[in-house]
Amino acid sequence: MDKQIRRIGVLTSGGDAPGMNAFIRSVVRTASAHDISVLGIRRGYSGLINGDIIEMTARSVDGIIRKGGTMLYTARCKEMMTEEGQQKAADTCKYLGIDGLICCGGDGTFRGAQALSRKGVPCIGVPGTIDNDIVCTDYTIGFDTACNTAIECIDKLRDTMQSHERCSVVEVMGRRAGHLALHVGCAVGATAICLPERELNFDMDIIEKMRIGRIKGRNHHIIIVAEGYGSAQEVADRIHEATGIDTRVTILGHIQRGGSPSARDRVMATRMGYEAVKALEMGKTNRVIAFDDNCVTDIDIEEGLSRQKDLDQPLFEAQQTVAI
Repeated sequence: MDKQIRRIGVLTSGGDAPGMNAFIRSVVRTASAHDISVLGIRRGYSGLINGDIIEMTARSVDGIIRKGGTMLYTARCKEMMTEEGQQKAADTCKYLGIDGLICCGGDGTFRGAQALSRKGVPCIGVPGTIDNDIVCTDYTIGFDTACNTAIECIDKLRDTMQSHERCSVVEVMGRRAGHLALHVGCAVGATAICLPERELNFDMDIIEKMRIGRIKGRNHHIIIVAEGYGSAQEVADRIHEATGIDTRVTILGHIQRGGSPSARDRVMATRMGYEAVKALEMGKTNRVIAFDDNCVTDIDIEEGLSRQKDLDQPLFEAQQTVAI
């Protein structure tokens, strides 16, 4: 290592995800144990550009491991997409003597870290998004909690749908990816799942499955729609037109981002925060902490952003088989 790490910064950027507070706690506690001071950068890259920064200690993160959201707040920063904004952020790091930066978020967060690395600021990215769409890692902080939140809501919906013999069309988040929809759909026993990554034969994959289910005695149906697929209302209208069944739409929305993080998210956030600090201590930069083959490791951001991530095909095939 060319330079001893004395002071680091930590920020959360983009959409919030349950477990981000556990990640912050892990970074601060790990750094403190290694006699490294920590600056908390509030409101993501916007805070870095504008100097919205607080000093953090091991005691300042007491009790946050169980809380949803992020104590450092988060934001999407268009200015960070410009050369001028990136230079301002790098200048802030230089002025405050920040020897390394740990950034938790999604693709946009990593691109910001990539830009700062090129300007001489050692940066480590940590994947935090409920969408689980970061291509270089099998798992992202917040995914498990978001799944559990959606499952709890849909289980309650099923009670009333069954009572009224209705079809419930439920839209879950995920941006352009269907990972959340696939896992939730499988876990709630959905009749069908509409995913942006898979072509759908509406008549065979939804309507016919509903008919077969009815013949076998099922009097209600759950259809999961990933937000990247299209309009849940249009799906509901087509179902009602084809079957005549009373069909209702529920959009779960941002409730999926909130809530106390699950055990898995707390543990993964702790492991990833710890590894991020270690990576900076080893002199690494422009890296992403990744969960790959049941191991926490790090890979080059350039490589990570260039990869393609598809759905879990065995899970997709299993869901298709057991749906009816």
